Amino acid sequence: MPGLPLLETQLADLPVKRGKVRDIYDLGEHLLIVSTDRISAFDWVLPTGIADKGRVLTQVSNFWFNFLGAPHHLVKTDVQKIQLPSGTEREPLAGRSVLVRKAEVVPFECVVRGYLAGSGWKDYQADGKVCGVQLPCGLRESERLPEPIFTPATKAQIGLHDENISFAEMGAQIGRELAAELRRRSLDLYQRGAEHALSQGIILADTKFEFGKVGEEILLIDEVLTPDSSRFWPADQYEPGRSQASFDKQFVRDWLSASDWDKNSPPPELPADIVTRTREKYVEACERITGAAFPWK
Repeated sequence: MPGLPLLETQLADLPVKRGKVRDIYDLGEHLLIVSTDRISAFDWVLPTGIADKGRVLTQVSNFWFNFLGAPHHLVKTDVQKIQLPSGTEREPLAGRSVLVRKAEVVPFECVVRGYLAGSGWKDYQADGKVCGVQLPCGLRESERLPEPIFTPATKAQIGLHDENISFAEMGAQIGRELAAELRRRSLDLYQRGAEHALSQGIILADTKFEFGKVGEEILLIDEVLTPDSSRFWPADQYEPGRSQASFDKQFVRDWLSASDWDKNSPPPELPADIVTRTREKYVEACERITGAAFPWK
């Protein structure tokens, strides 16, 4: 049975930065990234966590880092082998902590879309384009695109929206050569990830990658092809022309949208059934993708 969700970690005498989900500790040469069980929606971190969600994100990411074979920032994934302050309780950190190389983060989300959904669908309805990419007329919501497209976005601070931009804008800020290389890598990673996911009965509708540089070396960083960074749809339920069932926080979004929350004030606690169903979807996605039983059931 799942235990209580881990909403925040405290490691003695280590500098820490907290994102929406991750607590990032500075260990000098490396960083310790701990994925908590926090969950966000509509640019708010919710007061209710989803037990073991951070472990799902970490296990899925670790699988993809290994499967895809791209240069990445992972150094160690076993918390027992990571040097931590004396007295640190390691059990709560197990399965959700990784030691990584420090890298200069490229300040863009490298988004790849294979299907027409989310903000891409809204953009397409307005002018037939997604982030400046012209698409064929007559496409339906959730329809598979003729080929995947690269649609970068700025990386927003907590509480702010990411902003979709054109490839030309990205190139103007970081250099066209680097932008072109990140586009090439992102499209390749998406294609290979989508093939594996489909073999497990999951459609990878879209995703976002993050990259960093160590000197001239480009590394895949952060999380990779997780239910938080991607739209995963059950292939056996896919039907274009409508929104799709998903393996992510859709139960949470739907409940919040149906509630009387105004999305401008602190969000309410989630009911137990929404928490349970959301956790089940995350765990199912993890088991399908990795092909292994989730150890913290």
